[in-house]
Amino acid sequence: MSRKEIIVSNVSKGHSNPIAELVQVACRFDSEITLESDNRRINAKSIMGIMAFNPSMGMTVNIVADGTDEEEALVAMEKFLVCK
Repeated sequence: MSRKEIIVSNVSKGHSNPIAELVQVACRFDSEITLESDNRRINAKSIMGIMAFNPSMGMTVNIVADGTDEEEALVAMEKFLVCK
């Protein structure tokens, strides 16, 4: 299991549909990917979960990935959420 804490950037500025695009990034990987913040934990592959979670600028989020491609998944999710 890999974990990384990040601070979300203004993802809506760099993406036309950030919620759907974030789910698409997560779905590229076999690993289980969850996002955690303020005692909330959601499946990053669930569009309804992401909508309810609503990652927004300045929010501190823990990205947790568990599986065969967890490191790659962690990097991809971080790049999307911090707009690298």
